[in-house]
Formats: sequence, structure tokens, C-alpha cells
Amino acid sequence: MMYDQTRAQQPAGQNRVPSERRTPGPEPLLPSSERDKVLQRLRHALNTFADTPRDALEEAESAYDEATAQLVTALAARRDLLRAGWADQDPESASESQSDEFRNALRQYRELTQRLLQL
Repeated sequence: MMYDQTRAQQPAGQNRVPSERRTPGPEPLLPSSERDKVLQRLRHALNTFADTPRDALEEAESAYDEATAQLVTALAARRDLLRAGWADQDPESASESQSDEFRNALRQYRELTQRLLQL
């Protein structure tokens, strides 16, 4: 992923000029197959609530627990990947490309953290 200096200098949430090309949204935190499985379990819980409310609540709780566990795992993997890109670099040999990599990593941390705070 390339560092976009113009974008990084814009305040968060600033509207783009209409003629500017729209970039795709952020990558989902969980793979779609995993999200679909959890959503299917949640739908099942909702659909069976009238007949077996307690079982439906237990299934909904289990779906919630599974989703949060997957989210924690996915976020930790993203953090590890980001950290691997900058943590092993020698701070004494600051170069322009290293500075760009650091800016890119900082932008990615910011975006992920902002997404978490909007949940």
C-alpha cells in the first residue's frame, strides 16, 4: 500500500472533491465467510426465539462470543503485520523511504483505531 501524503494531511472525515476518484472502503476486519457464519447463527437465534427463548438467547450469546473472539484475533494479526513493517528498522538510519513507511504505518494505526472507536 502506497503512502498518500495529500490524503494523510486532510482532517479525518473531510469530504472529497466530486471529481476525485473514489477509492474502495477499508478492508473488512473479518473474512466474509466468517461473518456469514456468525450472522447465520444470529438469524437462527432470532427465528427460534418464539419457540425456545432461552435456547435462542444462548445461541445469540454464543454468536456474539464467536464474533468478538474472531475480531480480537483479526485485530491482533493486523497489529502484528503492521509492527513487523517498522519495529525491526534501525532508528539511527532514518531514510526517506523509512520515513514514508513509518507514516504509512501510522496512518494505518489511525484508521484502524478510528474504526474501532466507531463501533
